[in-house]
Amino acid sequence: MAAGVPADALGRRVLCGTEYGTVRYVGSVSPTAGVWLGVEWDDPQRGKHDGTYEGKQYFKCRHPRGGSFIRPNKANFGVDFLTAVKGRYGLNEKQDAQNGIENTCVFGKKTVEFVGRDSIEKKQSQLHRLVHISVHECAVSHAGQKEEISGTCPNIRHIDLSKNLVAYWDTVIDIASQVPNLETLDISGNKMKFSSTSISASSAFPKLTTLALNQTGITWTEVLLCAPGWPVLEELYLTSNNITALERPDNVLQTLKLLDLSNNLLLDGSQLHLIGHLPRLEQLILTNNGISSVHFPDAEFGCKTKMFPSLKHLAINDNKISQWSSINELDKLPSLQVLECRNNPLMDTEKNPETLRQLIIAKISQLEVLNKSQIFPDERRGAELDYRKIFGKEWLAAGGHWDPARNKPSEEFLAAHPRYPSLCLQYGAPEEGELKGQQPLTLRNQLLTLTIKCPDNPEQKPVEKKLPESMTIQRVKGLLYRLLRIPGSELKLSYESSKLKGKEVELDNDLKPLQFYSIENGDSVLVRW
Repeated sequence: MAAGVPADALGRRVLCGTEYGTVRYVGSVSPTAGVWLGVEWDDPQRGKHDGTYEGKQYFKCRHPRGGSFIRPNKANFGVDFLTAVKGRYGLNEKQDAQNGIENTCVFGKKTVEFVGRDSIEKKQSQLHRLVHISVHECAVSHAGQKEEISGTCPNIRHIDLSKNLVAYWDTVIDIASQVPNLETLDISGNKMKFSSTSISASSAFPKLTTLALNQTGITWTEVLLCAPGWPVLEELYLTSNNITALERPDNVLQTLKLLDLSNNLLLDGSQLHLIGHLPRLEQLILTNNGISSVHFPDAEFGCKTKMFPSLKHLAINDNKISQWSSINELDKLPSLQVLECRNNPLMDTEKNPETLRQLIIAKISQLEVLNKSQIFPDERRGAELDYRKIFGKEWLAAGGHWDPARNKPSEEFLAAHPRYPSLCLQYGAPEEGELKGQQPLTLRNQLLTLTIKCPDNPEQKPVEKKLPESMTIQRVKGLLYRLLRIPGSELKLSYESSKLKGKEVELDNDLKPLQFYSIENGDSVLVRW
């Protein structure tokens, strides 16, 4: 091998300036002299061709213009872990100054501070005292001498190894095996090769609870092959890996509480069935996966699925869900409390976002937080009463009846409104008088522009809101709880109009709509608690 080119250069990760790539070829390129490196760049805009030069193919690229040739002296093959640590933590002052940038790393919603992205305190200059270590973007490519890390930094518990030149999962094992108390590891942004055969339970990660493998190119099959080495793992981040298919985890990942699969390509919602039996999974993040539907076939309408027994928090933002049937299915999840579902085509089916929110609340019985906004008891009650009334005529037309002996709604109605029977049991069937003059839901959204004021709290500035005139006082209160962030107090509402100067009209019936009180555009709603 030519001078300056490692013997194992093929497949290694390199840095050229600020661009990352993988070495796909080492050798001569006719008619030039000397050794060249054929590199497939992470950013295809950096390349010039697909590995073919002058009609001869030297290597292959995924992108038709993702590759190019560079001389070995232009490539940085990286340093060992401890060299990077010493440079970052003050033993190499010049390098430390150059690397003094961001000082936090985010795992989902949790932020961990890493000493070393800024100037290090003198008391932490002793490497053996360090607990949190960050070598983010320090060109780490290998572990270094055996036992050197454990001898120098014996107290490490958290490592940020993101955006480096690690090319093989075995390198991560070599580093972690010298850090017996490792709890948190971020290896994101390293394009790695993982084992294609089953790995026996490794002793490298006995205490690891949080692992980030975002943008590493890992497949779900490779995750399961590595998983025996993570016996106590609780949080696993796998975003942006082009994962297209899942497999059932048998005897692995049984301690997992959070799984983030955002920005992959699962597409088919039935893929979720394969991970539905993870016993402790509490939070599942599926943002931007192209999922168009969700279905739990093991449970009938009104029953709970055996899948995802512990799942409390589900995020399905930025997918392609367009049918209410998928929202109905979510009511089958036995423990679901928190749902995020923004930016799906379904969200465009109602012009008024408040109406949409109320429908989702009424359809999912245990939901406590929707799109990061708490659902208060009054809001739930109002949503369920409205739902029962809005679809009352449809219920009657489908075979529903006030007489229990004659109440036989069709299967089609129950499929579209699986919670309707339980709402009738809870609140009673809608009375005939409630259903008179009911307009279709999409026609009931004539908006009133109202000013919300808090006369007893002058520091609360007036807020202008557009509300449908058909919105009940109960639902208005639910909105105001969220808007004003009022903790569990009993709201008292009234309104004042320019036509009734000096007079307030109390909004005293929670079941009546705004239009019942003859509220008009430009009126003010007064809120007290």
